[in-house]
Amino acid sequence: MNTYQEKLDAFGRLLTIMDDLREKCPWDRKQTLESLRNLTIEETYELADAILDDDLKGVKEEIGDLMLHMVFYAKIGDERGAFDIADALHAICDKLISRHPHIYGDVQVADDEEVKRNWEQLKLKEGKKSLLEGVPNSLPAMVKAYRMQEKTKQVGFEWENTEQVWAKVEEELGELQENVRNGAPREMVEDEFGDVLFSLVNYARFVGVDPETALERVNRKFKRRFEYIEANAPRPLKDMTLGEMDTLWNEAKGKEV
Repeated sequence: MNTYQEKLDAFGRLLTIMDDLREKCPWDRKQTLESLRNLTIEETYELADAILDDDLKGVKEEIGDLMLHMVFYAKIGDERGAFDIADALHAICDKLISRHPHIYGDVQVADDEEVKRNWEQLKLKEGKKSLLEGVPNSLPAMVKAYRMQEKTKQVGFEWENTEQVWAKVEEELGELQENVRNGAPREMVEDEFGDVLFSLVNYARFVGVDPETALERVNRKFKRRFEYIEANAPRPLKDMTLGEMDTLWNEAKGKEV
């Protein structure tokens, strides 16, 4: 592995290349914070894919891509006279020191849960108006639900045990089914369906499952198995019965596709 100095040199090399690109490359000169935003989101999802695939080579590559984006944003901030990369790095260093008094102060903590509770309290002392203020509006809904529940847990807004959470899931399912049976307006059914999903996310937390990762793994499994059906179908799918397609689905399951 590289030495500490080699790591610093590599980061300095990236900064130098960024300066060159911003000065000499027509595409790089044209970019703004806004034009880079969607590209950064795409790179983040590519990193997430590599992590789920346990593709360490891919993880390394995507870390580099995202690091380039961070340096790019800092370069634009520097050009606008707002901040540079040193300002951004010092800011996160100061924040980490401030929010880890059990490392850089004399606070004692029992476990990681107490660390998280202290973290949220320190954020409020720094001027945050709400525990939920730091949850981005643009997060995918399932991730946002999980993050909000994790944050409110830190102040005790939490069910006592898993059985209570599952009872809430069943309650919300009952309300959804009742609305569907009674022909309730679409908005009401949608609201009840949302309650079911939110309660299931809560249950996932209690049983130690990340719901976003769990759903993505199922998405991938469904895709693999349906593609097996497409590849092995004796005739066009629209001309097959559901039973025939289900037979191929079970074959895919048996082959652990």
